[in-house]
Formats: sequence, structure tokens, C-alpha cells
Amino acid sequence: MNRSYFHALPQLRDAVRRVADAHRLPVDVRARLVLSVADAAADELGSGRPVELSTAHEDGSHDDSPVLAIALSAPQARRPLRVGDLPLPALTNGTDSVVWRVPVPQTAGSSVPSPSAGIDPTAERSSRAESQAINEELRAIIARTDALTAEYRRLKHELAETNGGVLALYVQLEERDEQLRKAHGKMLRDLEDALRPQPMEIDGLELAVHYAPAEANAPTGGDLYDWFALPDGNLHITVVDALGHGVGSTRSALNVTHAVRTLALEGHPLQSILERTHEILMPLAPELMATVLLARLDPATGKLQLANGSHPPALMLRADGTAEYLEVRGRGIGFPLPGSEELLHTEIHPGDVLILYTDGLTESRRDPCEGELRLIAAARRHAGGALAELPSAIAAEMHTVMLHPDDTLALAIRRSTPTAAVG
Repeated sequence: MNRSYFHALPQLRDAVRRVADAHRLPVDVRARLVLSVADAAADELGSGRPVELSTAHEDGSHDDSPVLAIALSAPQARRPLRVGDLPLPALTNGTDSVVWRVPVPQTAGSSVPSPSAGIDPTAERSSRAESQAINEELRAIIARTDALTAEYRRLKHELAETNGGVLALYVQLEERDEQLRKAHGKMLRDLEDALRPQPMEIDGLELAVHYAPAEANAPTGGDLYDWFALPDGNLHITVVDALGHGVGSTRSALNVTHAVRTLALEGHPLQSILERTHEILMPLAPELMATVLLARLDPATGKLQLANGSHPPALMLRADGTAEYLEVRGRGIGFPLPGSEELLHTEIHPGDVLILYTDGLTESRRDPCEGELRLIAAARRHAGGALAELPSAIAAEMHTVMLHPDDTLALAIRRSTPTAAVG
């Protein structure tokens, strides 16, 4: 180990350069080492206290290059040497000593000089040699910086190209997903349209319907209806709201409408149909839950019967503008004690409008009573127009205030004067 004391920065820098040159360190490493040693010693030398520089040659492992250890110590230091943010990181013992360990490059056929070579505190290069050394170090650092800058630009360009490709792929995938969603939605809408009967042409009655899913690209739901003419000429209407969303709830609603249609065509009394539907379906689908409203209307007389299983009440809007909800107590399919407790009997006069709907129309806020009041107001505002447009117009107004999206179904029936038979 070679050890020397220094009282001025120029001699210290020159000594470090001589050691670096003797061990064939790269110029950019030499520059970092010179700056780091000078920065660590600056406070002590500036205060007139000497520093000690020592070097030692350490053997690496069988796979590693030898290591040059450069140690800087300050015997009279009043505080630890400054080692933060040095160009070449160093190790410190926390007191007055700092050590740099630098790998020494090997050259085939040559030996590494002794670490003692070059350290002489009385020897100093000429000003010209010092300038040449500094210029050499600056050029090496600049070259290294330029190389890193070029590499950074190349990597940035490659990253931009990669990001561009990923973004383009992402856009393509999004477009494909959107196309698939639209195709899927259209297929489901076509299926739903096939399941939802079109308004019937019945002398003395006008019928209209509006249905909107909770999500445009997933149009299946548990809101379903059915209407058909019975053998006696009466019109039967079923409105179902099965629990849940999607294909599962559609299947549940279809099971209910099919069971009700079968029982109605077999001649079962209207009041018994809900309870009988529950008995038929529960063994097949024990998880099924649905609210149901049944209506039976005589087009000739306007006589109306209603049975209800936990469903929102029908709204009757009279020709004179008065309105009332037709309340019937009962419990739905899958509920305890299912069935309608009674039948409600009333009459639709010419010009009256009967509105049947699911809760997606009125439960736009947390207060169902507010929704029912808004429904009456909306029905009055739009009742003077064509009946075919009435359900959609009411739904559009009701959904200007919406707590959460839900499947929405609205049916409207208006009684007109039957066409006189031609004799």
C-alpha cells in the first residue's frame, strides 16, 4: 500500500490522474475519480488541513478483474468527509475515511503496475499537461454523454414505435369489440322482438307498447308482456317483471308468460292463474321470482278485470283527465303465499287510456310515490297525441330523472267506439 499526504487540490488531482494512468483506467472513469476525490477533499484542504491518499491492489475472484482501491482520509477532520452525489460513488466508514474500488482492465501479455507508481506529493504536472489531461477527460465525458444521448434517442424512438403499434392494436381491438357488441346486441334485439308480440288489431281498441333495456348492447331482460284473444273474444294481457337482468331473467319471464297463456286458454279463472303458475314453475325453477299483472278486457263492453302479484298498479287515465291507480293486493311468482287476493272489476269507457308498466318506468328516484305522481302528469301531457307514440313519449319524459338504469316496459290501451257492422 502506498500512502501520501496532500495540502493542495492541484497536487491531489495530479496524483489521482497518475494512479489512474498507471492502472490504465478508462479516461471517463479517471475523470469521475478525479472529480470525486477532489470534491471529498475540498472542505479539508480549503480549511488548511491535510488529507491522505492511499492505494492498494486487490485481487478479484477467478472470474473478476483485479480491483484498485483508492482511499482518502482526513486525520484532522472535524466532521465526516462529504460523499453525497459524487460522480463516482464511494464507500465510507462514517468518520474520516472514504474508499473507491475500481475494476482494473487487463491487457493480454502485460502486467499491472504496482499501486505505488505515481503518487508523489511533490511532483506536479506542468500547466500544459494539466490542461491536456482535463481536455482529454472532458472529451471522454462528452463522447460518453453523446453515446448515451444517442442510445436514449434510439430507445425513445423504438419505444414510440412500439407504443404506436400497441395503440393501433388497442384501437383495432376496441373497434372489433364494439362491432361484436353491436352484432351481439342486434342479435339479441332480433330475438327479443321475436318474443314480444306486435300490437293486435282489435275492433274498438288501440294498443301500443314501448320497451327499452337497461343497457343498449345487452337488450335482454326480465320485463316481458303477452297479449292474445281468448275464444270468447276477450283480450288477455300479461305483464311480467322477472328478477335479474340478461338472458336468465328473460328465460324466467318467458316461462311465466307461457304458463299463464296455457292456463288462460284452458279456461282457468283469472284469479287462480297466478297461484297455479307458481305451482307449475317452482319445481322446474325454484329460484324464479317475478311480479305479474294480469288484465282481461272485453272490447265490446269495456269491462276490465285485473289480478296482481306484487306488480306496480295499472294507471287508468279517463277521457276527462282524471286519473287513478287500480290497486289490487297479491303476491308474485316465487313469493310466499303467491296469487291475487281478489279481482278488481272496472270499465274502460271510450277515450279512456289504460297504462300497464314495469317498475323501471316509475322508480327513477328512491321515492316510488313521486314516480307515480310524475307518471300521471306525463300521461296527461301526452294523452292527446297518437296512442302509438304514447308509451315512448311517457318513458322519455320519465327517464329525464333516473337514479339507475333499469329495463322499462310500458303498454297503453285506449278504447274507441267500435266500428258499426255493415248490414
